[in-house]
Amino acid sequence: MKHISLLIIAVLSTQFAIGQAQDSTQVYKKRVLETTEVDFLSSYYTQDGDNAAVSGGIGSEELTDVTATFIISIPLNDDDVLTIDAGVSAYTSASSSNVDPFDGNSPADPFVASSGASESDLWTNLTGSYSHSSDDRNDIWSAKLSVSAEYDYFSIGVGGSYTKLFNEKNTEISINGNVYVDTWNALYPTELRPFAGSGNGLNSSLFTQNTITGNANYNPNFTTFDSEGRNTYALGFGFSQILSKNLQGSLALDLVQQDGLLSTPFQRVYFSDIADSFIDNFQLADDIERLPDTRFKIAVGGRLNYYINETFVVRTFYRYYTDDWGIKSHTASVEVPIKITDKFTLYPSYRFYNQTAADYFNIYEGHLSTDEFYTSDYDLSEYSANQFSFGASYTDIFTKFHIWKLGLKSIDLKYTQYDRDNTLSANIITAGFKFVID
Repeated sequence: MKHISLLIIAVLSTQFAIGQAQDSTQVYKKRVLETTEVDFLSSYYTQDGDNAAVSGGIGSEELTDVTATFIISIPLNDDDVLTIDAGVSAYTSASSSNVDPFDGNSPADPFVASSGASESDLWTNLTGSYSHSSDDRNDIWSAKLSVSAEYDYFSIGVGGSYTKLFNEKNTEISINGNVYVDTWNALYPTELRPFAGSGNGLNSSLFTQNTITGNANYNPNFTTFDSEGRNTYALGFGFSQILSKNLQGSLALDLVQQDGLLSTPFQRVYFSDIADSFIDNFQLADDIERLPDTRFKIAVGGRLNYYINETFVVRTFYRYYTDDWGIKSHTASVEVPIKITDKFTLYPSYRFYNQTAADYFNIYEGHLSTDEFYTSDYDLSEYSANQFSFGASYTDIFTKFHIWKLGLKSIDLKYTQYDRDNTLSANIITAGFKFVID
């Protein structure tokens, strides 16, 4: 028994020594994410203008939107990270309220918001993503699943990406793909609904309880959409290169194919060859926006970032976009982060945007009833836009400030003013807080 015990001890000792030798040859691998991080993002957005698509290119575009988003990034092990992104957006809109401008207490008017149920809506989104990094951190795979919904809209999406770093991590290439399957619960302008299918036409309650002025023989040739689905397929390619100690550049190519219902069902169109009909001050729609059921988009762009010194960095961006609806656009921006201290950074920025009009766009009463496709949505018009932003960032990698078990890592605040040359103007305030769980 004594000899057996000594043999067992010898074997165990040998295995332990071998294990120690193996452990001593292992290379230390830093975790992709050291600890769970929680981001809280919020924004307050307002806009106004005089070209509401809901009322055929005229009317108030006044809108207020408040968003809140929580992003939780959880390290599953050294190599894998699970991210949950949940967001909600609540808005009130003078424009969308006029999907049914006759449900309020005041006379209907395209420049006045209706006080009815269509005045506000809520958008919700939930996205889960998983990423895996190789041991040398030169290969990164990711996959995601997303779901979002509004009162009249539901979307589900899947996607994935692959990133490769080489040349001692000085060069990076990536590819990503996403598919979105969307379904409308189509809402049409309220005055057109009685003329769809077996509706009562002018015998419906809307017309028996209100007086039509102008052309009293209102009789639109209106049909609803046969299909309410839309699919989007997106493919993107990226290339990034550290060009020198101070200079980094990147290129990106994005391809998007869409098919299905690409028109917005509640956006009105007015024809120049049909006499106008009104209830109160609101012109009754001749039809709704009708656009092709396919669209192909191409965008190519690049970034160039230059490190001047410890205080200043210059970040530039340019993108060219084109699609088969006739839109061509140019986007250029510059941002100059200014590092005030180790913890505080200011970042002013400017962005310029210019686009041509879609082939199917025309102004209020610019279309003919014989046209095949038509829209008066000024998002598809020719315009230029200027955007000025100013932000401030606070970073504390040691997370000295705590809320319960959450250590505050960074705070970002930003104000943006946006102006188009077609009367639309907007302001947005955004705030972001990053916490780490101790």
